[in-house]
Amino acid sequence: MMNEENQIYFVDSDKLPAAALERKHRLETDPSFRTDHMKYIEGMEQISSDVMEKVIRQMNEYDYYSYGEEDVKRALSHDRCSVEDFKALLSPAAAPFLEQMARKAEEETRKHFGNTVYIFTPLYIANYCQNYCIYCGFNCYNNIHRKKLSFEEIEHEMKVISDTGMEEVLILTGESRKYSDVKYIGEAVKIARKYFRNIGIEIYPVNTDEYKYLHECGVDYVTVFQETYNSDKYETLHLLGHKRIWPYRFEAQERALMGGMRGAGFSALLGLDDFRRDALATALHVYYLNRKYPHAELSLSCPRLRPIVNNDRINPRDVGERELCQVLCAYRLFLPFAGITVSSRESLSFRNGITKICATKVSAGVSTGIGDHESKYTGKEDADVGDEQFEINDSRSFERMYEDMEKGGLQPVLNDYIYV
Repeated sequence: MMNEENQIYFVDSDKLPAAALERKHRLETDPSFRTDHMKYIEGMEQISSDVMEKVIRQMNEYDYYSYGEEDVKRALSHDRCSVEDFKALLSPAAAPFLEQMARKAEEETRKHFGNTVYIFTPLYIANYCQNYCIYCGFNCYNNIHRKKLSFEEIEHEMKVISDTGMEEVLILTGESRKYSDVKYIGEAVKIARKYFRNIGIEIYPVNTDEYKYLHECGVDYVTVFQETYNSDKYETLHLLGHKRIWPYRFEAQERALMGGMRGAGFSALLGLDDFRRDALATALHVYYLNRKYPHAELSLSCPRLRPIVNNDRINPRDVGERELCQVLCAYRLFLPFAGITVSSRESLSFRNGITKICATKVSAGVSTGIGDHESKYTGKEDADVGDEQFEINDSRSFERMYEDMEKGGLQPVLNDYIYV
């Protein structure tokens, strides 16, 4: 099917139409054929903020090879981690000090979060997408089974999840205003309010008034992946769609906070580009917004690339588990107040270990497909299921995750917020 207005293709056959193939080829090979990724397009709100300039300037100036052993030792000796200390802890020179970093990160985690770990689950309600992001299973040129849940199906999925005892849900869609408009998402949130105490969304970036509307529907927090903070690299990865506009995406969390959201989540997709610079930019994004909005609950995620439908060669660049652990420990020391989520992209053993050190939130009972929670949770088959965004690694159920966290000496938390 072709949407002429936006030149987006959703194909259920084995072959793209000739016009789609030609456009796809030109997007991949001719940069002049693409929209300017640094210019806002009609309908995108522009806000006055100095955060972007501060973050990008420091990221571009960051020479991590200029930090040595003494810089790392100095950073670890300080009670408070400065920006310079954080840069040292992200550098290759800090790798031999990973054990010391982990011990110090664990101490900071216990100070601010006690012995707790929060558990939530994501719920994908649609996988239509109007973007061409070459690393994502939902991209508009990928030949996958597309599905958008009806409100009845959404309620059914939410009840299945809620019946397990889960109290927090993260609602996700593909990035398509045509198939998943703001009103559709808002109605899904209103349904979620019947079943869950805490609701997040991970959708396409929207304007401040739209975030305000979604907050009024019941959304507590917004998560946005910047993917990579290197705008030049970003341009080569996002070839079509609204997501291509880099600055509009960067400012999404601030617009969400301006719209009244209680919290916001931040992330780069580690492995798309230089992970040390992306990690620095992610944390600085949180750091500077925290200074402007000290009341906000800010958190970080640390996803790595995973294989996708029709492309099992998608894998992270230069980011092994040791490097990921270093990033997470550095995050904790620099931003001791921030929540840190480790997703089901990572292995069971890694997640069990990192929750004892610095991670404060994990997902459980995860599916990145559309409409398959009943089949996953009860074994009842459903033939009409939308394809997944990426392959997960840790497939533990909510019950198993809860038990494993308790066995590891942690206190699982399902919700800690009361509406009055």
